[in-house]
Amino acid sequence: MSEAAPVPVPTATAPALSSTAGAPERKSLPTTDPAQDPLPSGGSSASAADAAGSAESGAARTAAPDVRGGWHDEDMSLATTSAAMVGRDAELALLDDALRRAGAGESASVLVGGEAGIGKSRLTAEFRRRVADEATVLTGWCLDYGSTPAPFGPLPAILRGVLDELGDRADEAAGPGRDALQLLLPERAVGPVDRSTIRPEGLRETIANLLEAAASVRPVVVVIEDLHWADAATLSMLSFLLRALAGRPVLFLLTCRIDEVRRGGAVRTFLAEAERARLLDRVTLDRLDANAVRDLVQRLRGPVGDVGLAKLMERSEGVPFFVEELLCNVQGPMPDTLRDVLLARFDALGDDAKRVVRVASGSDGAISHDLLATLAGFGDERLDEAVREAMGAGIVGVADRESYGFRHALLREAVHDDLLPGERARLHWAYADALEAAGAAPSTLAFHWHRAHDSPRALAAAVTAMQEAKNSYAFSTAARFGELALELWEQVPDPAEVAGIERIPLLAQVGSILRNGGDGERALAVVSLALDEIDPAVVDRSVHARLLRDKALYLQNLGRGGSADLFLEALAIVESEPGQERLRAALLGYLAGRYLIGARLEDAVATADEAFRLAESIGFDNVMSVAANLRGCSRIHLGEVAAGLADFRLSWEHAADHDAQLRYRVNYADSLNMLGRFREAVEVAEAGVAHSRTLGVERSTGAILSHNMVEPLLELGEIDRVEEISARDLAVRTLQVFRMYSTMSRIRALAWRGEMDEAVRVLGEWRSIAEGVAAVERQVWYSLHDVEILIALGLGDSVRAAAELRIVIEDPGQRLALMGRILLEGGRVVADLRADGHGALADATAELVRTRWLSLPAELQHPHWAAVLTALLDADPERLEAAVVLVDGEDVPAVFRPLVRLERARVLVAEGDRTTAVELVTEAAAIAEGLGHDRLRRRTTEFMDAAGLNRAATRGAHTAESIELTAREQQVLDLIAEGLSNRQIGERLFISGKTASVHVSAILRKLGVSSRTEAAVAQRIR
Repeated sequence: MSEAAPVPVPTATAPALSSTAGAPERKSLPTTDPAQDPLPSGGSSASAADAAGSAESGAARTAAPDVRGGWHDEDMSLATTSAAMVGRDAELALLDDALRRAGAGESASVLVGGEAGIGKSRLTAEFRRRVADEATVLTGWCLDYGSTPAPFGPLPAILRGVLDELGDRADEAAGPGRDALQLLLPERAVGPVDRSTIRPEGLRETIANLLEAAASVRPVVVVIEDLHWADAATLSMLSFLLRALAGRPVLFLLTCRIDEVRRGGAVRTFLAEAERARLLDRVTLDRLDANAVRDLVQRLRGPVGDVGLAKLMERSEGVPFFVEELLCNVQGPMPDTLRDVLLARFDALGDDAKRVVRVASGSDGAISHDLLATLAGFGDERLDEAVREAMGAGIVGVADRESYGFRHALLREAVHDDLLPGERARLHWAYADALEAAGAAPSTLAFHWHRAHDSPRALAAAVTAMQEAKNSYAFSTAARFGELALELWEQVPDPAEVAGIERIPLLAQVGSILRNGGDGERALAVVSLALDEIDPAVVDRSVHARLLRDKALYLQNLGRGGSADLFLEALAIVESEPGQERLRAALLGYLAGRYLIGARLEDAVATADEAFRLAESIGFDNVMSVAANLRGCSRIHLGEVAAGLADFRLSWEHAADHDAQLRYRVNYADSLNMLGRFREAVEVAEAGVAHSRTLGVERSTGAILSHNMVEPLLELGEIDRVEEISARDLAVRTLQVFRMYSTMSRIRALAWRGEMDEAVRVLGEWRSIAEGVAAVERQVWYSLHDVEILIALGLGDSVRAAAELRIVIEDPGQRLALMGRILLEGGRVVADLRADGHGALADATAELVRTRWLSLPAELQHPHWAAVLTALLDADPERLEAAVVLVDGEDVPAVFRPLVRLERARVLVAEGDRTTAVELVTEAAAIAEGLGHDRLRRRTTEFMDAAGLNRAATRGAHTAESIELTAREQQVLDLIAEGLSNRQIGERLFISGKTASVHVSAILRKLGVSSRTEAAVAQRIR
């Protein structure tokens, strides 16, 4: 997408009013240069229609001002538990492999380790469900009975299960020691049990005999939950069984809270010996990352906003149980059920240990040993004993060589919240007093003085902390302290004197910081509050203009109208003001950007030209750079490509700071992508992403640059890289309009992979947002219709795709350079229409596409695209043959490589040249397979079947006669024949996508074929 706003690039000093706004359009850059007026930026790649001008003039929506720092996400409501497991595909694959190895006679038992709430039992439950049809699953639990656990706790349940499985064969299988079972199963005793006659060895042998007998029928999985509570007798029995049944089709699956296993204890000794003897493999469950947490919340509750996700991640730290419990109230008090669980260990501590833990709970991070000693007031030995007890209980741990930290943030929160109000205030006062004497950072002092209710000292520290964080590009941290300063403002006499800044400049800075941190709604709320509070008749006119400018930028960041009118209003205010030439030049640049995004291209060129001349007259290089950038974008859309590229060269010559450089990369990458220079576009955007990372603006400028890298990568067919970047982007909180841009690319990737249900769902979720932005940004209008066309093609509905294409072609609004790529896609629509038997509609659509293509400015008629498009529209043999060579170049979208070969094969079959057709269609199948393009893969298979081109089928059939597939491989092959992707196969068979991929590779190797298409054809004649 193109960008039409400034880039966030903070400097070391801040003026009275910062100008850190900026909104890239379709691909845009944020603004972070508080030392000078933000430069105008703009971009192109899709703008809004001519009608967008009227949308711009509409009333701007503003969020209700709330500067208290509170947070609420309406997406969050009542918690529940997830029926589906997320984020554990790799671990499940390891368990699947362990069962396979156990069935093959290898030692393969597994210990699943992890902290409380991490999902150990959830994982084993999922595994039990998955293998229920192929293995006998026996489950027992070790229970917490305090200091004297019940002997053989998990074994009775396991024994009852194996006896039921064996039925009438149980007594015979148990062997001569069967009477020993009475020790664990009283119901088997016909009278009093004489324990003196029963040897423990007999019980061990009997249990081993029963498990071995059951395993002779089908594999056995023995699940023992919560091994950390196991008694010595259970551990001894397990040690025996692991050795006695090694090499038998028995898989022991144990779960354990490793952090609760005491050093020198029986469980620790058992685990050390079992792992040293290679009787147990360990699988450790890590905390979920942001993507997995988002997936979990969506399954429980539906879509979650970025703010809600960030807050949930902060508090839960990715522990699934905590996520589910916190869903009922992300920001407020934790649920009582969760608090009780967390405080159970704390309540069992001695008085000294409780004192140490309470003191440590006052720190917002790790606490040094020296500070803990000072605040606890204990001597060295007494402190060491107290800390050791707290560590032994799993409450705190060693954070580094000099400090301690809580094992989980929620545990610290639970202990801290359990303090009385007076205790909390005194604790934080003690912290602040000690830390201030030691010269601690303002951020730490602001936290503690605020908690100690010393508002003046908290305000002064908060403002200083905000400035320091902003200058370090830590915008999220800066926003937190800025909002704290606003919250404290009314509580302090003479706040401006205490804070060292007036209120209006503070509001402007906080708004700028919020925007750069990705919170556009709150940025808009804060700047709107500032505008409400000023008196235009009294305040400096430049201050008023800058606030209007910031509000306009925040509105465009949110994809809303009204920005152009605010820029015009700001220009009118400073029109005749002496000494405001820099501000006027910047405002003209912003206005040019809005004209570009609104597809008022001639106005954009004229306004950018005026901004350039004014900036040149005062030597303002950065505005000259941005103005040339915007003018170049606009000219390319108008078809003046050579002039536009010359403007970009001029833009880079004058890009004197980070802001101008980043905006250049945003819009230049987007323009290169529109012109078919895909590899160059990737390189420019990639350099911009790296640049944005060094400046700490990944959530704003970095998000748009990342999106501008994804689009050309998709055109190049590098779908794996596209998915990797998209997954990473989802974990980063950004502005809603940027998330909308990246969501459009995500839908394209889903359609590419054939995940049509998900593509349709995501589009439905974002459609109203996209339509709202499309009313302002013409580029988004194009993007939305492009996605509709791709979804229709992916669903096999070529008629609907043609209807969407006609809407774009016949729309009376301003045409952008994006039209060329959509018309090229029209060649694919026509090809699908013909293949589906809609000949008349195909001819009519072809004529419509051809006419519109010829109406494009000459410089936008990419010669290779023109040749490929004409070949597809005419289905001409010679042109298709020539196009086969052209599509292998990197300036033609990769999707046309298999498509043109397929269409050439269709013509050859019609001409009777089946031999060459087979070669081409086999090439097409291999390319579609390599690209991972689901629809083209299926199209190729359908044509091969319909045309009887069974060379690959004959080879596959010959191979299949002598090859035996396993039952699982045959299931996978059946689903390959249905056209399912690895992920879809995994979902159907309840295995991971990685495991499905392994099966697919094995099948291709066994059948002696090179692609899924050939394997599918071979399957049909097996």
